[in-house]
Amino acid sequence: MHDVMPLLLFLSLFILLMLGFPVAFTLGGVSLIFGLLTFGLDFFNLLPLRIWGVMTNYVLIAVPLFIYMGVMLEKSGLAEELLETMALLFGKLRGGLAISVVVVGALLAASTGIVGATVVTMGLLSLPTMLKRGYSPELATGTIAASGTLGQIIPPSIVLVLLGSVLNVSIGDMFIGAVIPGLLLVFLYLLWIAFVAITRPQSAPAMPEKELEKFRGRAMYRQILRAFLPPILLMVAVLGSIFAGIASPTEAAAVGAFGAGLLTMIRGRLNLPTLKAVMTETTYLTCMVFIILVGATAFGLVFRGMGGDRVMTRLILEAEMGPHIFLAIVMVAIFIAGFFIDFIEITFIIVPVVEPIFKHMGVDLLWLGILIALNLQTSFLTPPFGFSLFYLKGVAPKNVATTHIYRGIIPFIVIQLLVLGMLIAFPEMATWLPARVLGD
Repeated sequence: MHDVMPLLLFLSLFILLMLGFPVAFTLGGVSLIFGLLTFGLDFFNLLPLRIWGVMTNYVLIAVPLFIYMGVMLEKSGLAEELLETMALLFGKLRGGLAISVVVVGALLAASTGIVGATVVTMGLLSLPTMLKRGYSPELATGTIAASGTLGQIIPPSIVLVLLGSVLNVSIGDMFIGAVIPGLLLVFLYLLWIAFVAITRPQSAPAMPEKELEKFRGRAMYRQILRAFLPPILLMVAVLGSIFAGIASPTEAAAVGAFGAGLLTMIRGRLNLPTLKAVMTETTYLTCMVFIILVGATAFGLVFRGMGGDRVMTRLILEAEMGPHIFLAIVMVAIFIAGFFIDFIEITFIIVPVVEPIFKHMGVDLLWLGILIALNLQTSFLTPPFGFSLFYLKGVAPKNVATTHIYRGIIPFIVIQLLVLGMLIAFPEMATWLPARVLGD
């Protein structure tokens, strides 16, 4: 009977989620019912202490601060200027506009880490221009959707903060460990665009020479400096302070939030309506993350109280399943779950359950965290519930069909899975840089 209860808990949760009930309240509600059945009224003595322990976690303060930084930068007009400047810089190349979208996506990822904001901004600004210039709708939409998701893996990333707290791995280590996989992903995106531009030049034409001539001259250098200097300074302030050991990720997030406000003020866009809009959106997103975290904490308490982690460990050991086979099963489960549920839900439902088993098997949790983050990135692109696809479809012109977007993201999902495979084959991609930077 004790072995059946954890399975019933999982099954009940899965069925209710598939029926469309809200994740946070389903997690909390199912956990309360099973907690009462298992522990009786004593469960209400345990739960508040566990939730209080999570809510007072100093590391998690970085979540609202990074969200605030991202939303504030979205309002600053930084993305618009970056996209315009990059498009003119790479305009003479075939596929230059698509290349500029990827580079700006990487820069915004390292400055904001908010996927929705990046996809919407680039969709509004770049997609009409790319289509007008003769780009195929598949390449244009695929590039924008995929570039927007770079905020998941390139630090500072909210998913890396959440995964670090769940896996009990240093957030600084997670940030440093994600640098090489993130840059490799950007490089392969650019390689794919270059390949399309060479093999199908009609799908990725160059910009007309007349438009580029207006950009050249002394004004060009001023525009490049104005567009690139602010995000680079912010990246150095946030990531540089973490990598140099000057500040913790939470302190660096506060520096980033302050810096984003300062940049918006310098650009003359900081006013009361903007501040109100930023704070409202930050509060909304933070509440969403933390209410799911409360539900997940209740779920974890009940699951472990039932001995669910011991049952799973025993089943895996009895099946003589090695670390690599178990890792493959977990990676496939996370990839499939990404078709249906959000990355935050996967982080708080699946990861806490498998973490003790991986720890028992002696798996490097830093490497595991980067693997999961990279896997979760695909959840933004996989239909039917890929959030990047929703964001992009919401701002795309009427002549862009959903099928264009679905076909366009396939090569980028393949690239993400390729990098995931490389990271499994070569764990040093995630562990080498933290060891060098921190001198472990």
